[in-house]
Amino acid sequence: MSHAVRDLAASRAHGPHTSMFLRMLVRAAILRRGRAASALFAMVVAAAVATAMLNLYVDVQAKLRREFRNYGANIILVGKDGASLPSDALAHVDSVLAGRGIAAPFGLVVARTADGQPIVVAGTDFERVRQLDRWWSVSTWPESPSSSVRQSGGSVPSENQNPHPVAQDATRVGHPALIGVRALATVAPKNQAFDLSFQGRTLHVTPTGTVQTGAAEDSRIYVSLVDFVEWTGLQPSTIEVAASGSPEEVAGIMSQLTQAIPAGDVRPVRQIMEGEARVLGKTRATLLAAAALIILTAALCVLSTLMGWVFDRRRDFAIMKALGASGRLLNGFFAAEAAALGATGALIGFLVGIGIAAWIGRVNFHAPVVPRFSVLPVVLAGSMVVTLLSAILPISLLRRVQPAVILRGE
Repeated sequence: MSHAVRDLAASRAHGPHTSMFLRMLVRAAILRRGRAASALFAMVVAAAVATAMLNLYVDVQAKLRREFRNYGANIILVGKDGASLPSDALAHVDSVLAGRGIAAPFGLVVARTADGQPIVVAGTDFERVRQLDRWWSVSTWPESPSSSVRQSGGSVPSENQNPHPVAQDATRVGHPALIGVRALATVAPKNQAFDLSFQGRTLHVTPTGTVQTGAAEDSRIYVSLVDFVEWTGLQPSTIEVAASGSPEEVAGIMSQLTQAIPAGDVRPVRQIMEGEARVLGKTRATLLAAAALIILTAALCVLSTLMGWVFDRRRDFAIMKALGASGRLLNGFFAAEAAALGATGALIGFLVGIGIAAWIGRVNFHAPVVPRFSVLPVVLAGSMVVTLLSAILPISLLRRVQPAVILRGE
């Protein structure tokens, strides 16, 4: 007999067994619709919750990290021993971040007003600060001006000229500034222009807006970094960085910054980083605990249903054993029923869970939660494992079925 003939005969011999097996599975579900429906509902609920929690688990972490970035920097880069940072430090920071965050430079000096009162003046990039510190309460943001030398029509001084042209022209140029609400009463109670002096150089300032944070910013005056450098001759001494990503990714960015800028000290903002880790940890624990509790409840429901199946169908199993069905076949049949129940519940629950996750995202975060189909294999495998584990005890009872005893009606 050729190999083709033998293969054909084997397939025909195997075909009826497979077909019969499938018909028995379908018929068992149809005849016991009540029990099957209750177990299926339990698995749908478990799969839906697991899907929603897993989708939220990934999406919520990303959304929370974005929300935390609105509260300012989580990394501070300062010059060692209070010195200014290199002029290319900001470019190095931007290169390390590579789109994974935003950085803003700050230079600080103590200047004096026209009546000799000391005031802290900070030079910064208003556009960057506007993105970095969105939590600041600002009335009007100043526009970043061009160089004051260009505004006044000056040129680079020669050795015999005054080395500080800003000091000569500053009184004719009003430099826009952001004034802290507490500093405003001291320097410009009527919102008028005023002068600031630092080491013999004067800067004429025009208030553009006010800033209120409830912290040190309320007592400072912010001018553009261009004006600050020309006025003081100093480079920024601090760069605040809001880096996005997981704690491990943020730690990696800090390590890269340390290597790229050896003249600076890289420090984490503990309040932001620890608060972020605490909130993310509690959110993660809450989601996982809720999912575990509901899955456990579903497993108990499935166990109860499968136990009922065994007692209801003892006569059927006894007849199958009497006709020569092996214990392995009966166990496989029962396990297949449980696995099919888990797979069906997983597929339906996955679709329901995506809808639940989208609803929670819209209601609580006012943002869509993107469906993640990579979750489906996890939910499918998990549902089948839950049902198979729930079938262990019923299968052990199935092995004790004695055909002679059951068929005699005992």
